Amino acid sequence: MTEPKGELAIRTLAMPADANPARDIFGGWVISQMDIAGGITASARAHGRVATVAVTGFTFHKPVKIGDVVCCYADIQKVGTTSITIGVEAWALRRDESKEMMKVTEGVFTFVALNDDGSKRPVPPE
Repeated sequence: MTEPKGELAIRTLAMPADANPARDIFGGWVISQMDIAGGITASARAHGRVATVAVTGFTFHKPVKIGDVVCCYADIQKVGTTSITIGVEAWALRRDESKEMMKVTEGVFTFVALNDDGSKRPVPPE
């Protein structure tokens, strides 16, 4: 098993309400968890409000199942003048007898730093 890339940003439990009739968790739910994880990381780096402006390079590797603990890891890839690009990996800890941890999804999210009025602002230096 490879290791997750980046820092753990969020961890949540996949519930029955988030699943299709085959008991697989909807891809959109997984994407939203990854967006939250990236947003938390981008907001911390930008020292304030951010908004998602792009999602690229998305790959679904394995399904997420009801009862899996979904762990999203975020890795800052690039900091621009007003934007931050973050690679996000979603890993599932199977709660079945295997207790396996596996990468299920990965994608690249770009966030823009915003002022209180919603206009772009520079990302401050670290």
